[in-house]
Amino acid sequence: MPRLTSDRSVWILILAIALAARLFAAVWWNARVGERQFFFGDSEGYWELARSIATGGPYAYPTPEYRVFRTPGYPLVLSSVFLVFGDKPPPLAGRVLSAVLGTMAVGVVGWWTGQLFDASAARLAGWIAALYPGAIALGVFVLSEAPFCALMLLHLALWSAAWQAASRRRAIAWAVGGGAAAAAATMMRPSWLLFAPFALAIGLLFASQPKRQLVVGGAMCAALAVGMSPWWVRNALVTGRFVPTSLQVGASLYDGLHEGATGASDMSFVPEITAAERAAEVTSDDVFEYRLDRRFLGASLDWARHHPLRVVQLAGIKFLRMWNVWPNEPAFRSLLVRVAIFVTYAPLLVLGLLGAWRFTPRGWPYVLAWLPAVYLTLLHVIFVSSIRYREPAMLALVVLASGFLGETIAGRAKPPQVPAD
Repeated sequence: MPRLTSDRSVWILILAIALAARLFAAVWWNARVGERQFFFGDSEGYWELARSIATGGPYAYPTPEYRVFRTPGYPLVLSSVFLVFGDKPPPLAGRVLSAVLGTMAVGVVGWWTGQLFDASAARLAGWIAALYPGAIALGVFVLSEAPFCALMLLHLALWSAAWQAASRRRAIAWAVGGGAAAAAATMMRPSWLLFAPFALAIGLLFASQPKRQLVVGGAMCAALAVGMSPWWVRNALVTGRFVPTSLQVGASLYDGLHEGATGASDMSFVPEITAAERAAEVTSDDVFEYRLDRRFLGASLDWARHHPLRVVQLAGIKFLRMWNVWPNEPAFRSLLVRVAIFVTYAPLLVLGLLGAWRFTPRGWPYVLAWLPAVYLTLLHVIFVSSIRYREPAMLALVVLASGFLGETIAGRAKPPQVPAD
């Protein structure tokens, strides 16, 4: 009991410091942004959709005809700010909410690390996640990354628990919970939708125990589909089409693949192409938002077919942007920010890669800790890229980095027993 009480006290301290660091950063950033309120354009859209949810207005942005512009996960969470503060809440309230959600991710990192290693490694992971600047930054912005990271990590931790369960019944129960977490994560960031089937395919092709992979992964994908189904039904009623996430996929793809693409996001092309679609002769009964998405998608794919070498070149540029040791955005290139990112990110990445090399032979739960880095990289060498998009993967790598550090310091531990297929 004294040891349990001591461990609980340490975790209270870790989470308190994690929250304090994020709140301090949120207040500092809020003062720096000032009257502009939001630095990222996406924040304004989330803010207005949250207002619509809180006030019972139509779920549409930026105009009433855009009804599948964003998945509703983050706006629904953010609407709590409007319910508490009224119609004009301070943006700082949204940042405080992100700080709380970012702190929850720290706790999940610790829980997952404890599954794979021991309590000492879990505490180490908690400290790293609490103080890692990239993770702290997620608690500053009014963006979906903060809730997404907590849910993404929960999805992976539940998948690990399902894999290590002693019985099939418990494995399926954990997997269903993981699928629900995956659905919630996808409602925050649509890009996560394909991770579960992607990982299941990797597991079936390359990992051991294919029967267990199929049972656990299949139950998880089924739960994911069930969790997403209300949104799918709603979108079908609105558009008359199956829309798995949102009708921004086409514009996002065009952002990454068109004549003027640089690897960074620049949506200045939207008004011109939108005007062209409005002026075009309508030959179908599809709603305008769907037709516009198809136009963006078709134009980007057509350009990519005719410029394959540029697509490859852009993929390299995007890869470097995502894993850069320096900030890509000029607003974050002060010497202090550069040094803080380099001296924390580079060692953590190296330790995470060393952990992946050492622990992958132990089985599937350890593969799950580095697979998000592969999945998110594959996505963002096609779409636009930024160091912002690597941070969820870095939090997963904290698990492996902490295990590597812990075992290097204390000596190699016995691998956990995995249930037989």
